[in-house]
Amino acid sequence: MNTWEVLRRPVVTEKTTLLSESRKYAFEVHKKATKPQIKRAVEATFNVKVTGVNTSRVPGKTKRFGRQPTTSPAWKKAIVTLQVGDTIQLFEGA
Repeated sequence: MNTWEVLRRPVVTEKTTLLSESRKYAFEVHKKATKPQIKRAVEATFNVKVTGVNTSRVPGKTKRFGRQPTTSPAWKKAIVTLQVGDTIQLFEGA
């Protein structure tokens, strides 16, 4: 799996914005991506040094559309901790 398949999109919410103050950034990643693959992908893409990767699976939510219940797809989230002094410009000033 190459770098472009591992990282899907950044997760920008109020909670992840507060996490960025402590050098932590959240990304949606491929379901089968491992922590070393995520680390290499972030370091190669943003030219930063990653010190830690935490992952979690986010279950899909059940919603109703008329009478039919539907489920949004489940996805995998990675919270990446960067070395002191490194930032990702994508999140800064957004």
